[in-house]
Amino acid sequence: MTFHDRLLAETQSERASLLTIPIIQEALAGRIRKDDYEAFLQQAYHHVRHTVPLLMACGARLPYRLEWLRTALGEYIEEEMGHHEWVLDDLAACGVDRASAAASAPAFATELMVSYAYDTIARGNPVGFFGMVLVLEGTSVALATRAADSIETSLGLPRNAFSYLRSHGDLDVEHTGFFEGLMNRLDDAHDQEAVIQAARRFYRLYGDVFRTLRESASIEREAA
Repeated sequence: MTFHDRLLAETQSERASLLTIPIIQEALAGRIRKDDYEAFLQQAYHHVRHTVPLLMACGARLPYRLEWLRTALGEYIEEEMGHHEWVLDDLAACGVDRASAAASAPAFATELMVSYAYDTIARGNPVGFFGMVLVLEGTSVALATRAADSIETSLGLPRNAFSYLRSHGDLDVEHTGFFEGLMNRLDDAHDQEAVIQAARRFYRLYGDVFRTLRESASIEREAA
């Protein structure tokens, strides 16, 4: 069994738990409200804008023995540059003020997930960051395009309100193959365990973003 196969097998229950979250199931069935979709995009902005800084931080902390992985992170950085702007474009297409969206504060669950990613890199084994990559990219491949089709049909929003979901559904298929190759080159048991343990935690943390999405959006509206 390759390490990538083992990684998927040992995080299967956490992945299954994420996919059963009610609001995700509702999105796939086309049964969510417009404000649900806007709330999702708002929180996506708050974690996507950290993708490149996190990749850079991870690359800076990798030991010399993983120089090949640092080089690969350079490719990820080039691919991910500016994606948070796509999210703001989608919010604007939904009628949300772009500047207000960019200036808003993240929900607690989102802030906690991002903070844990930085902490994993700074305090633990920086390779553990790839556990977050697995969760976010794997979820995108499984859900993004399907969710975009269902939501667009049910809400009647313009197609340019789905650039983030559609691009990541397609783009992350390519990323998944690249990610698999990188994981299969990890031959150190401590590095492998760091990725597995981080992935388990990020499935929970990312799941909490969805579990609290409506609550967080309600709090934000009341504060406005």
